[in-house]
Amino acid sequence: MLGSLRELARTLVAFAETRTRLAGGELEEQALRWYEIAVWTLLALFFFGLAAVLAVLLVVLLFWDGHRVLAAALLTAAFGGAGALALALVRKRLRERPGFFAATLAELAKDRERLERGGPAPGEPHA
Repeated sequence: MLGSLRELARTLVAFAETRTRLAGGELEEQALRWYEIAVWTLLALFFFGLAAVLAVLLVVLLFWDGHRVLAAALLTAAFGGAGALALALVRKRLRERPGFFAATLAELAKDRERLERGGPAPGEPHA
């Protein structure tokens, strides 16, 4: 009887260790994702700010003669486009985010199902 209790405790500790490692990995993955989103957001804000400065410059240059207006317009469009692209990437990353602890919850559901069926614990050989 004592051996069975020890084996049960060992199995429960193995379950807990595996699931904790999985949860930690998912937490790290989520943190990196949020870091990436923050970087793209800052890039979008930078380029939109640059586009605004160039738009103001464009308005000033509209009253001058020559090709300076075309150059300022093209630069404003280029930086505005870069900002829009960065913002689109941020939106895409926000939409495609996985559920929080999705892999951990899936593994726990498998564990529960295995225990209800009376199957072997993870890592144990199948009979």
